[in-house]
Amino acid sequence: MTIRSQLAIAAGRATQHLTRSLRLGGGTNLPGRIARRIDPQLLSRLTANLPGGVVLVTGTNGKTTTTRMLSTILTRAGQQVLHNRAGANLITGLTAAALSQGRGGRSRADVALFEVDEAHLPAAIVETQPRLVLLHNLFRDQLDRYGEVDTIAGRWREALATLSPEAIVLLNADDPAVADLGINMRAYVCYYGLEDTSHGAEAARHTGDSIFCRRCGTSYDYEPLFYGHIGHYRCGSCGHARPAPHFAIQRLLLNGAMGSRIVMRYPDSALEIELPLPGLYNSINALAAASAALLLKIRPAIIRDTLERFSAAFGRIERIKAGQHQLLMALIKNPVGASETVRMLVDGATGPLYLLIAINDKTADGTDVSWLWDADFERLHGSIAHAVVTGTRARDMAVRLKYAGIDEKMIEIHDDLGGAFDVALKTTPDGETMYLLPTYTAMLELREELRRRGFVGAFWED
Repeated sequence: MTIRSQLAIAAGRATQHLTRSLRLGGGTNLPGRIARRIDPQLLSRLTANLPGGVVLVTGTNGKTTTTRMLSTILTRAGQQVLHNRAGANLITGLTAAALSQGRGGRSRADVALFEVDEAHLPAAIVETQPRLVLLHNLFRDQLDRYGEVDTIAGRWREALATLSPEAIVLLNADDPAVADLGINMRAYVCYYGLEDTSHGAEAARHTGDSIFCRRCGTSYDYEPLFYGHIGHYRCGSCGHARPAPHFAIQRLLLNGAMGSRIVMRYPDSALEIELPLPGLYNSINALAAASAALLLKIRPAIIRDTLERFSAAFGRIERIKAGQHQLLMALIKNPVGASETVRMLVDGATGPLYLLIAINDKTADGTDVSWLWDADFERLHGSIAHAVVTGTRARDMAVRLKYAGIDEKMIEIHDDLGGAFDVALKTTPDGETMYLLPTYTAMLELREELRRRGFVGAFWED
């Protein structure tokens, strides 16, 4: 380890300690930013000699939950995991996570597992030379920062082409933009996907971002379409189609807001899992995590037992007790994610829903909130008892609910987040669940409000 690297580590760790001591945050990004200014190659140096190598997970939706599932599985298998658990997924966040675990220039970890921002995946691949890369999905998200889906896919393809033949790339067979990346790759390619066609739905076609053939440009035929552009696709013109998955959900039983039962097939065997997280997309998250774990040679029994006791990451289907009330917080940040969250709530509801929706348009959320009009909030029509809206774009959200068919009398606007929470809690009857649907920065603000009230701990301690 060079003198420059040692100085970078010392500066980064001092910043981390100071930030947390002064309660200025979790020290999940700034220490990495400072350390990298001293040594831009620090992440490479800190991860170069890990016995189990580096695993990268990315995608528009589900990467935080999937990475946490995989981290928990690896930990239960007895491995020491270096993981950016707080969700700081830019290169600076990965570096800060690496700084926080180790002594001198040596890490105590066996394996590094990083959730990576979509735009930062190419840099992460170059700097860490991963053993395994898991690519979940690609949807429109923060167009002001990322650009269109094909732009991101092109950058991913260039970075993946640099991987060695010993590396593994695990791709979602049901996403055309992601599955197509496996063509002509030097690395070993595997696919995962949902085989249970009973979960096809009349999904809003306009939320799909990769509905045209990657070969000839003809619109794909779907049988079925699960959501967005995720499904079993085939081009009627040139025959390009979804690849057969190596790992698959053969049968899936969704049990409302309680969870799901998954029968997973993998080479030469099968696994049945009672997942305590609700929703179709969480079942696919579990499939992705389990597939990656199997590729990392983890025993199936450990995978099953871990997933059956799993609890979600902060803000992602997070259940919170607030006095006499139960809260369920679900992050929404783009059309497909919001639509699937709404579908989960409505399909799993046993009565009218009580909502607090917090919409911000800050940099980390994406400053363009036109996505609200593409999300399928129409599903809420006839299912809402009361909705409080807050955040910097509260009025936009209120108008969107009105156009979704929600009675104006059921909608309240409150600019103050704490006041909005109080009103929403007061209007939720005892014994009913209040559902919190925030964008990213609003989720952090809500959790800070809940922390001040003693309902949760700090997110970086979760």
